[in-house]
Amino acid sequence: MTVVKAEKVVKDYGLGGQTVHALRGVNLEFRGGDFAAIAGPSGSGKSTFLHLAGCLDTLTAGSLSVGGTDIARLSKKQLALLRRHSIGFIFQAYNLIPVLSVEENIGFPLTLLGVERPEIRNRVRRVLSQVGLEGMEKRRPKEMSGGQQQRVAIARALVKRPSLILADEPTANLDSKSGGEILELMGRLNASEGTTFIFSTHDQMVMDHARRIIRIRDGQVERDEVK
Repeated sequence: MTVVKAEKVVKDYGLGGQTVHALRGVNLEFRGGDFAAIAGPSGSGKSTFLHLAGCLDTLTAGSLSVGGTDIARLSKKQLALLRRHSIGFIFQAYNLIPVLSVEENIGFPLTLLGVERPEIRNRVRRVLSQVGLEGMEKRRPKEMSGGQQQRVAIARALVKRPSLILADEPTANLDSKSGGEILELMGRLNASEGTTFIFSTHDQMVMDHARRIIRIRDGQVERDEVK
């Protein structure tokens, strides 16, 4: 099953009276269960592609579908619904809500979806077990290490049971030991849940764990390799 399909995707930005060509005719396809890294230097376009695939931005030209839906045809409200139901996000800065506990942070997306409280409790309990954070339900983010906060972010992304998880530089703020543990955790979850993971990264450790590496430079795909 195709989860994301990009055809001749172009993304331009206006910056200081000039046009920045962030993506220049990108063709990529990701299928269910992919564990892929988009790698490249800063400014190469890798994060831009993730933002487009995550329905956080709009493309300039070409077509991009998520779960078989052409996102260019969707209204802002429809894009928000697609994000909310089908896409999980993991950011390098974790993006946890400081005043909420671990279980509240994880359950927050389900609250937005209108899921009943007993079901939220059950799902939160399950993902806490999956990411190895049992017993930390009542902690606040500031009481946890960076690696533990990233595990909370992973659990929050998984709790919706999305078909796609986008991870933007997920190891950037972690030491090598914590980063390795996080990548192994995501690899196990990919294998057990069949969720598609797409990373943007310039971290060699992420590339070592990925099963597919797409190298991008100056907004164009240079190589697309499956290990």
